[in-house]
Amino acid sequence: MNALAVVLEKPEHLVLSRLELSPAGAEDVVVDVEWSGISTGTERLLWSGRMPPFPGLGYPLVPGYESVGRVVAAGERAAVQPGARVFVPGARCFGDVRGLFGGAAARVVVPGSKVVPFDESLGERGVLLALAATAHHAIVGSDAQPPDLIVGHGVLGRLVARLAVLAGAEPVVWERNPERTGGAKGYRVVHPDDDARREYRTICDVSGDAGLLDTLIARLARGGEIVLAGFYSEPLSFTFPPAFMREARIRVAAEWRESDLAAVRELAESGRLSLDGLITHRRDAGDAAAAYRTAFGEPECLKMILDWRSTR
Repeated sequence: MNALAVVLEKPEHLVLSRLELSPAGAEDVVVDVEWSGISTGTERLLWSGRMPPFPGLGYPLVPGYESVGRVVAAGERAAVQPGARVFVPGARCFGDVRGLFGGAAARVVVPGSKVVPFDESLGERGVLLALAATAHHAIVGSDAQPPDLIVGHGVLGRLVARLAVLAGAEPVVWERNPERTGGAKGYRVVHPDDDARREYRTICDVSGDAGLLDTLIARLARGGEIVLAGFYSEPLSFTFPPAFMREARIRVAAEWRESDLAAVRELAESGRLSLDGLITHRRDAGDAAAAYRTAFGEPECLKMILDWRSTR
């Protein structure tokens, strides 16, 4: 069994290759991927070669952790049966080619316990469940408060804002790029230079900008918290006295957990969390190289998805 897959052979060198797939075991499912999303965070770092040391990192690799497809075969002990539409957070079924994260392929073999069935009505928007779960993980915790300032109005920033609004907050979002200021519902988007407020309780940064900490600390209320929800390729540092005066807290939001994915799936299926307006660009998977350049190079592209349905 084989499948076409996006392969990063080395930084900035992407091809579409046909790879042999690992045989499916008794607990595995075979999924024909319909759509996969391109991450402008971690995948951009993999593409550019700027990804910090990371477990399993190496080239060549198959990227992608935002895939949606249909189960076409299942082992006798698999948790999901054929016919189900599922979210696939990646796969490691490509032999000598690393699966990091392995979802950008026309077909994958993956443990049935790793895929997540979801309602047919979500369709291609199912690729957004990973980012929604990331947003949920960043702002939900035993003592977490919904952010009243969010830095960045890309897809992740918009999802954080939508979840904050659902939690009863009225957040402000900072965005410098005028092409990304639209689409707000229940919150305001402003240029940081136009925001005079300096006592935010919780700031959620999704920008990935390692040089922002001093700026954000200066906007905190005493005892306030900064949540780092982006992925940072450079070392982070800050000036101690302002942080000391505010008794600032800094929290790193790790990757989402199964409970986060379950929570946002329920919110999306019920219609309480809208995933509309976030997928802005679509390309046939055969045009993957051009799609990645657009995703990483054009600010009006919030989320690019690859369509694998005619590419087997």
